[in-house]
Amino acid sequence: MVDFMQQALTAAATAAPAWLQDIQVRGRDAWKDTRLPTRKTEAWKYTSLQVLQQSFSAPNREAAKADVSDINLPQLGGPTLVFTDGLFRAELSATELPAGLTLVRFADANPAEAEQIRAALGSAMLPGRHVFAPLNEATLADGVFLRVAADAVIAEPVHIVWLTTGQHETISITQRLLVTLGANSQATLVETFANTATGGTAFTNGITELLLDRGARLHHYRLQLEQGDAVHIGGVHARLGADSLLSGFHLALGSALKRIDLVVDHQGPGAHCDLDGIYLPRGTETVDYHTCIEHSVPHCTSRERFRGIIADEATAVFNGRIHIHPDAQKTRAELSNKNLLTSNKAEINTKPELEIYADDVQCAHGATVAQLDPLTLHYLRTRGVHRDEAEVMLSYGFINELVEAVAEPALQEFLKPLLANRFARETRLTRHIL
Repeated sequence: MVDFMQQALTAAATAAPAWLQDIQVRGRDAWKDTRLPTRKTEAWKYTSLQVLQQSFSAPNREAAKADVSDINLPQLGGPTLVFTDGLFRAELSATELPAGLTLVRFADANPAEAEQIRAALGSAMLPGRHVFAPLNEATLADGVFLRVAADAVIAEPVHIVWLTTGQHETISITQRLLVTLGANSQATLVETFANTATGGTAFTNGITELLLDRGARLHHYRLQLEQGDAVHIGGVHARLGADSLLSGFHLALGSALKRIDLVVDHQGPGAHCDLDGIYLPRGTETVDYHTCIEHSVPHCTSRERFRGIIADEATAVFNGRIHIHPDAQKTRAELSNKNLLTSNKAEINTKPELEIYADDVQCAHGATVAQLDPLTLHYLRTRGVHRDEAEVMLSYGFINELVEAVAEPALQEFLKPLLANRFARETRLTRHIL
């Protein structure tokens, strides 16, 4: 394989605050000892990194002036930070903050905030769970720090937007988001990744860390809307304190490659996690979700539901693991993965796993793979529904349960037409292969 390490380090060589430089050094040292996974690596056996065998350049500063008006984004109305090709766009951002909320770029952090970031950065990541984490640190020049004070309730959602333009054919972007919620605080966070219609090949190495203190409640939405030649290798790593609640929703439209690792570690009794996800690859796209729910202490619960609709010759991977540690008695955990293939050339590799070392637990897991029901399709067509419309109705119905569970009304209003339009395009493409 091409010396991707050196290419990525060179591509992302930008000035970083002095307090970040030792973190960069730590990342470079760790990355030197990191071997890129191959098809012989169990966690990557269905996903190739061949797309990374090319040269990547650093984003041009002119990207901060690029026109991104053609990108469809949720309109949420709360505090917003917008980045274009990794560069901050102040004129597109809304930085008026309510009491109890700190939202600051790493580059603008004052000494006290910098010390908080240094102390927390990487603390939610379990060793060896994200192979590209050292590269993320090695190329880290900026990021976002979101802190909610203890007992604060942030009414409006916080929106972090990462946009990719078509000004460069091959660019490398490092994204980092650190979120800490104090005891008994509440907040809603939306992360959106999107690109322009002319977006070139962009490699995003993105990591989000969520640290929830006792009794904290976080609704976290991560929308990965990049399409075309975009490559996104990302991770979300969460650490839950006692009696805390994490409600997560993930959406991945297909692109050249999307690989997302989700790790949720229950570290305090009474913690609960809801994790929903939808992935929709088409063409020859690849989407790969690897999730791991760690139950480290007793009296915790989790529920995980992922739905995939795979079209054309696309490939999807879902690997969901529930790990019950020996001390995690009285755990309740559920995992469900359902997949719909709309073409006889589409592929899904799904593997739900239970690893249990405690004897007083309630756990369930399952996976299904199906095609559109021909009888139901025939029923709709005999009632005057056009084939394309019938396929859209059935496809949307397959994921409607998860969309309706989205608690943020403005986000629901954004997602419903987005998904309906995508299914309408997919049915036109696949209609002759079914």
